[in-house]
Amino acid sequence: MTTALSVSHSGPSEIPYGMDLLNRQGLNKGTAFTEEERTKFGLHALLPPHVETLDEQVVRAYEAFQEKDSDLERHIYLRALQDTNEVLFYKLLLDHIEEMTPLVYTPTVALACEQFSHIYRRPRGLFISYPLRDSIPELLRSRPNKDVDVIVVTDGERILGIGDQGAGGLGIPIGKLSLYTLIGGIRPERTLPIVLDVGTNNTERLNDPEYLGWRHERITGQAYFDFVDQFVQAVKQEFPGTCLQWEDFATPHALPILQRYRDELLTFNDDIQSTAAVALGAVLGAVNVTGKSLKDQKIVMLGAGSAGIGVADGLRAAMKGEGLTEDEARSRFWVIDKDGLLHSGRKDLTSEQTVYARPESEVAGWPHTSNGHISLADVIGKINATILIGLSTVGGAFSESIVREMARKVERPIIFPLSNPTSKSEAKADDLIHWTEGRALVASGSPFAPVNYGGRRIPIAQCNNVYIFPAIGLGIIASGARRVTEPMMLAAARVLGGNSPALKDPAASLLPSLTDLRRVAAEIAFAVGVEAQNDGVAPALSEDELRRRVLKTQWTPAYAPLE
Repeated sequence: MTTALSVSHSGPSEIPYGMDLLNRQGLNKGTAFTEEERTKFGLHALLPPHVETLDEQVVRAYEAFQEKDSDLERHIYLRALQDTNEVLFYKLLLDHIEEMTPLVYTPTVALACEQFSHIYRRPRGLFISYPLRDSIPELLRSRPNKDVDVIVVTDGERILGIGDQGAGGLGIPIGKLSLYTLIGGIRPERTLPIVLDVGTNNTERLNDPEYLGWRHERITGQAYFDFVDQFVQAVKQEFPGTCLQWEDFATPHALPILQRYRDELLTFNDDIQSTAAVALGAVLGAVNVTGKSLKDQKIVMLGAGSAGIGVADGLRAAMKGEGLTEDEARSRFWVIDKDGLLHSGRKDLTSEQTVYARPESEVAGWPHTSNGHISLADVIGKINATILIGLSTVGGAFSESIVREMARKVERPIIFPLSNPTSKSEAKADDLIHWTEGRALVASGSPFAPVNYGGRRIPIAQCNNVYIFPAIGLGIIASGARRVTEPMMLAAARVLGGNSPALKDPAASLLPSLTDLRRVAAEIAFAVGVEAQNDGVAPALSEDELRRRVLKTQWTPAYAPLE
């Protein structure tokens, strides 16, 4: 096989010839190969004679996309394009970002994970399975590209709101990293999706004859944590400067893993930290619309898992940044899980949940359900809540009576049903607007169409982590950060909140449009880089140099000449 040296140090070291070149998704240009390149790399007979521009290819690809009959078929089409021509894939997504982001990620990716074994076509990412736990370094070395800037890893146990998907959970890291590139501009060949296949307790998957994962019940206990540690130690050896993002780990594992490794390597948990940052950003925008301050809010949180507690922690830290003491900040929260309000009389709380436990004496006279719990409805009835956030995955939990009671006591209720996919959302946006006579400030976890009410068209912000994690990655790479700190996450949230369109127009969305997100990501990345320097986890750079690095790092899909 004839080869030629690559023009770029950041791409593959060699350019293959003929069909081998057309089969390399990072180098393939399809019908856009120039006459000179077709001659040099033996492509003339393999391609139709007309040389297209990238824009012409996008038109044709979009026509094919529109012919698909369902969101899952559109997802499959986009994934196939990603596996054959990455530049065209990202240019298509960028040109149709609002239409296609929900198809490569939430909510369609949930169905894609459920159907992973049935729609599997070509390899992407790495499967690190428990039976091969003693060979993890060798498994990591089988990656297609040596240099990696970002890894997203899951164990597939808590996929969005649909639970344990086993090896099918790999669809989440693939989707997340697509957004790292689309929004943050991280070069696609420098990303790596990984699933830790420790089995599955999903009987539907285990009984599916087409299931592609390890057919075994989930490994638990110390054996599980030992396996994760083997993985982390191999990552530290193979990828000493690479950002490792944890994704969709179950609550009993998510926070312990983050706490154990956050000071050992460049790592963060998207569900805990990014969810908190994007929720804080949207809350800051909403609070500014009301003309109040964050420290004066009374926050009710439905959901006390890793994501819910992470959001509460982020809001609490921001309140302390506004001058509240620790005790004052804690007193602004009422957190509810499946067993009711967290209070000091409960003996089933984790240490993280205990932070938000109300004094038992305070709630002793409150209404209780038949099983002795203090419900969401009871809490809303007893306090003048200004903010209601859902991360419970209980569809419809924000009932009409609860929302109307909240809205009766506050002029502009801030209501965020953040669970996804859409079927797990605590309320529909249309209902929230109508139940509050158009006064609610709403952001959701899943996409909802704008709501028409009172002659207004009210946009609904999707409070999706895509607003945060790609920008965090961009800031980390551009600044050379060695760790991810909480102040870096808070800086990201503040910049996001400062870019809320609702600050200029109270009828506008609480979060920027997806079409504006690459610009906002660059702003967030700069703030993250500055904070990394302030925290002593990144080398000192001038502001001008940091901005230059951010812009230089943010890749845009375009064909480069092959020489």
